[in-house]
Amino acid sequence: MSQNILITGGSGYLGGTLLACWKDADLPPYKKAFAAVRTEQQAEQIKNYNLIPIILDMEDESIVRKAIIDNEITTIFFLVDALGSRKQVIMIEALAEVKEKLGREVHFLHTTGAKMFSSHVGHPTNKPLLDTDPKVYDIQKESRGPFNIMNQALQTNNIVIETSENHGVRSYIFVPCIVYGEGRGFGNKISIQTVAIVQAAKALRRVYKTRSDNPTWPVCHVIDNAALYLQILCHILADEEIGFGKQGYYLASPGSVAWDDLYSAIAKALAKRNVVDDEHVKEADGEALQKMGQALKCNPDIVPVLLSGCCTFTGVHGKEIGWKPQFEAKHILGAAEAEVELILKHMKG
Repeated sequence: MSQNILITGGSGYLGGTLLACWKDADLPPYKKAFAAVRTEQQAEQIKNYNLIPIILDMEDESIVRKAIIDNEITTIFFLVDALGSRKQVIMIEALAEVKEKLGREVHFLHTTGAKMFSSHVGHPTNKPLLDTDPKVYDIQKESRGPFNIMNQALQTNNIVIETSENHGVRSYIFVPCIVYGEGRGFGNKISIQTVAIVQAAKALRRVYKTRSDNPTWPVCHVIDNAALYLQILCHILADEEIGFGKQGYYLASPGSVAWDDLYSAIAKALAKRNVVDDEHVKEADGEALQKMGQALKCNPDIVPVLLSGCCTFTGVHGKEIGWKPQFEAKHILGAAEAEVELILKHMKG
């Protein structure tokens, strides 16, 4: 029982569901589990999950470092920023100090996204790329895409691995994909990509696709996503070595679906609720992309990044360490009705 754990992002969709599943998880013994929060109100919510709240200004390097060292944190699950790397580097350096102090292994899990393993950053998509492939790190180092923000997030994955390796910290790159289902935490209840599809469709009264070649993308129910977080943590707490560092990629997905099938399922659910004029999915032209960009508050060039792309990254690592997802990939298509209802209920604007 020598591990102290820190979870960040507990008010978010993924982090909140992770905390909600915490009570029922059959975790090996640990010393203390903390959750970083921003407000007293969030702190009160965290107590309901059997975790200890720590109010942290994540932008204040000295406060973050002090909290990690003073509380002898040995494992951090980072779920708050997939783009920048400054916060992660600070935490990794603090973990290294704890390691030197306690003389035991320390662990840092960084949550990224499947976009950083897709056509959007120039990843190969002509065949499956397993998350256990020893070449993933090299591919990540060499990949570049047309959008600086995506390249920055891609580089963050590499920085986490390299900084951890330099400081003797075990790192894990956790890769969510299209995650769906109702969030179980006290904060955000809905996902991102499914919301973007609905948001654009609602504004234009039509579901549009942005590619004609019907690419595929990995999917995962939010409960199964949380289960992989917890499965990794189980191995860490049991002092069982699993793949880390350059061999530490974990895609949370039981499989992939075609974008066209997802668009069609969402369009049918929206048409049933009279949110769109009919269930027909059209390919977006320049005018439609312009309007979709306005609805999503982004440049039209970014719309295909939010609503499409090809990702052949394939999850194997999780199953190798005992992760057993409850829902197969095609479940998302049958769940589109409930997903649309949930999004319309919680969507802002």
